[in-house]
Amino acid sequence: MNRILTSTLLIAALAVSACTNPDRFGADGMNGGGTMAPGGMIPGSANDPSSTAYFQQAVGDRVLFEVNQSNLTPAGQATLDGQATWLITNIDYQAIIEGHADEQGTREYNVALGARRANAAREYLISRGVAGNRLRVVSYGKERPIEVCSAEACYAKNRRAVTVLAGGLSS
Repeated sequence: MNRILTSTLLIAALAVSACTNPDRFGADGMNGGGTMAPGGMIPGSANDPSSTAYFQQAVGDRVLFEVNQSNLTPAGQATLDGQATWLITNIDYQAIIEGHADEQGTREYNVALGARRANAAREYLISRGVAGNRLRVVSYGKERPIEVCSAEACYAKNRRAVTVLAGGLSS
């Protein structure tokens, strides 16, 4: 019994002492021993221009559509212009463009509408110089809403095309 208690206390002391490295966050108190890039940028974070987080937050990963429409709005074109620039700069990434619709209408109609929306975004990106073989489309119709309610404010958020990035692991 005494030997078990001594062993347990010794293991606990070793475990606690292993966790007391005063420089475990680096000299600046940040991020694991100095893995911060020059200029204060943390790789993979929203301030890293080559990260998916930056793409989602700074560039924008979605465009919205009017009721029963698959025509791009000027705001949607502006977002896609930013996406095209980002995709051309970050060639290690491919994208899946998801087409979505609100809950109004039949399932079949909304799947077709979502496909038209995704294709409109894809064709716009191609027209801006993104290689077509890097872009795929999928339609979810009304099956994956981000807002669930029977009000126009919810419907408007669900009428969208979302660009989802894949890849980027070679760097």
